[in-house]
Amino acid sequence: MAWPAVRSFALDESWNDALQLSVPMGRASLAPPDPPVQSISVPELPDLAVVADAFHAALAGRPVAGIRALSPLAVRGTPAELAALVGQRVVRVARAGKFLDLDLDGDRVVINPMLTGRLQLSGRGEKAPSSTALEVVFGPRAPGTGVPADAAPWTAGAAWLPAGDVPVTVRYRDPTQMGKVYLLPAGIERPVPGRGPDEMGPDALDPGLTLEAWRDRIRRHPGELKNLLRNQAFVAGIGNAYADEILYEARLLPFRKRSTLAAEEVDDLHRAMRATLEASIALLRERVPPTFEKQVRDHLAVHNRGGQPCPRCGARITEVKAGGFPTGYCRGCQR
Repeated sequence: MAWPAVRSFALDESWNDALQLSVPMGRASLAPPDPPVQSISVPELPDLAVVADAFHAALAGRPVAGIRALSPLAVRGTPAELAALVGQRVVRVARAGKFLDLDLDGDRVVINPMLTGRLQLSGRGEKAPSSTALEVVFGPRAPGTGVPADAAPWTAGAAWLPAGDVPVTVRYRDPTQMGKVYLLPAGIERPVPGRGPDEMGPDALDPGLTLEAWRDRIRRHPGELKNLLRNQAFVAGIGNAYADEILYEARLLPFRKRSTLAAEEVDDLHRAMRATLEASIALLRERVPPTFEKQVRDHLAVHNRGGQPCPRCGARITEVKAGGFPTGYCRGCQR
């Protein structure tokens, strides 16, 4: 079987000048995208946790058989680095904050989907979505090997898992091209924006982020509570939607200052963060596969629910657009 070849694309090696690439005349599909709509469902920790588990179960042990960069602006790396991925086997797929890491037996690929990046797992000939930026074909697993032993238990026996002896295609789609796919060849030090030690704090579900560690950490981060939760340098993985839901669960108003919190409210916020994220992951495991490019949000209590009754107290949910992003909360039961 002939696998797709690597498609070359021009890319300034400094990466910083990548946006200066010219676009061929008459290619409307490659025209600069419209500005993103700020109320879209942005991938956050629960979404990517499900994708990471599922893709690890589906891809670990498979070799990269072919790869095409269909949108040069989305890829940060050279054509030679992209071509070098072919033949390498997948060791691990994992989430780190709002990033997805693909560890191969040589190199590494890091995906930051930003606002509109989505990933499709295609094992049954699914049609490629529009605005596909990167397409990777993974070959069959070696005979006698199957789903990795460390696959998440919830993926065991799932009907959407592709058979080990057939190829699988993963497509990264990003209509705004704001997200990025970073190629990190072995032995080359290359920073990934947002992943520096001062840019990314502990994961919101890191077991090491105990209540004691949370108390110590939150004391050093001032500001409004919603902005605090969305600050990836404070805790990684939470975005606009789940910040609203965590604050609702904790019964705290989004615009309250951290300095106004009583000790028990600090503890409540830690509990609410864990409970909200874990409950959402459990629900998404049931509802997202096999369409991993889908963002499920209809289970949220207050986010994008402005004008509807609060499910807890019945008061009307308030929605404001601070900084261009919608914030939903209940004046009746959040303080």
